[in-house]
Amino acid sequence: MPPSVSSPLDWALLGKEALEILQAYIRIPSVNPPADTSRTAEFLQNILEKDGFSPQLYRSGSGGERNLLARLPGRDPTRKPLLLLNHMDVVPADASRWKIPPFAAEVQDGFLWGRGTLDMKGLGIQQLMAILALKRAGITPPRPILFLATADEESGGKHGIRWMIENHWKEIEPEYVLDECGLCTRDLFTSSKLVFFVQVGDKQPVWLRLRATGRPGHGSIPTKDDAPAVLMRAVNRILERKESGHPPAVVEAMVSRVGAPLVPHPFTESIQRNSVALTSLAAGVGNPPKINVIPSVAEATLDCRLLPGVDPADFLSSIQATVADLPVTVEVANEVVDPTPPSRWDSPLFAAIERTVAVHYPEAVVSPLLSSGFTDSRYLRQKGVVAYGFMPMTLDAETAWSAHSDSERIPVAEFQQGIRVFFDLLQEEF
Repeated sequence: MPPSVSSPLDWALLGKEALEILQAYIRIPSVNPPADTSRTAEFLQNILEKDGFSPQLYRSGSGGERNLLARLPGRDPTRKPLLLLNHMDVVPADASRWKIPPFAAEVQDGFLWGRGTLDMKGLGIQQLMAILALKRAGITPPRPILFLATADEESGGKHGIRWMIENHWKEIEPEYVLDECGLCTRDLFTSSKLVFFVQVGDKQPVWLRLRATGRPGHGSIPTKDDAPAVLMRAVNRILERKESGHPPAVVEAMVSRVGAPLVPHPFTESIQRNSVALTSLAAGVGNPPKINVIPSVAEATLDCRLLPGVDPADFLSSIQATVADLPVTVEVANEVVDPTPPSRWDSPLFAAIERTVAVHYPEAVVSPLLSSGFTDSRYLRQKGVVAYGFMPMTLDAETAWSAHSDSERIPVAEFQQGIRVFFDLLQEEF
């Protein structure tokens, strides 16, 4: 049992403090683009300095991109650190679609609402409060702990974790990483078991841009060769493709550990196959487009996510072959990272997570998880680091998938309880 049981901390007071800090943090609209995290980095810097930390700020771009690194020494300074990784940037929010303003950080019906509560300022503050609590309690963890808050995750990490790896690897170089995307829920399996998921791998993002060309002309004389018509045929073919193959080993382990099938859900379907989502269509002449003019060009974007082990080049070739007979070009719109296998889930850290979860969630089954999206952890896995997504909050499916939506929120009690879980885990031996 970790020594936290006898610590003098007032957890109710610390939970209140954590909520107030998170509310203030949410109210800083660090929207990406432009990924200006200068205000959020200074906000975290001030909090850490008040508790005796000496955080470092790193300027990684000309547009206000900042990264922040703080260190809590461990009993054995020769051991590689555990890295608590989080990002300060958030995606844009259309305030007209929110019932509560996205940057007001209001509490309603036990939930804290706002952009970034779930992705991922809430988790970042859980990590922050856990290391503050350790320092206040006078507890030195077994190994050094690093707290790294980054810029630019929502655009791929060029000025965030990638920049830190390329320019300051020796200052971080962890053995383990705890990042986003794990959670605790009852809603993914046909059984009612509580399952605590630890995210061990990501799907690979491959973003495609399709461009169709055709005969321009008057809207009263349509043909099958009009660019918008050609584009729709191409998109429909791609979306209707049937993907072959078997669920990855991570998904098989999930089902085996819980002993029940996954429920039908867009998320559970996504983690078992390559997925393709149509995300934009653009065509027309004029602004607003003239309805009676057939344009010569039409474009679409597709967000494709590939299972671990799938070669992006092979996938692209298969997409191009699907529309080869049409006047359509297919180009990759993002920087594709080499495929990285998931982290193993038989590590000492995974075992420490299981021990900690057993104390706080005695009925829960701990399972590895494949993310349907991607996280900054993929860059650490390329360096041979064991990286997990660990978010100690029990969420229903609706709340869990509210990230990037106009109803993003987290339950306050779960947010506060998660700090205690982190506090205990960081004292475990692994």
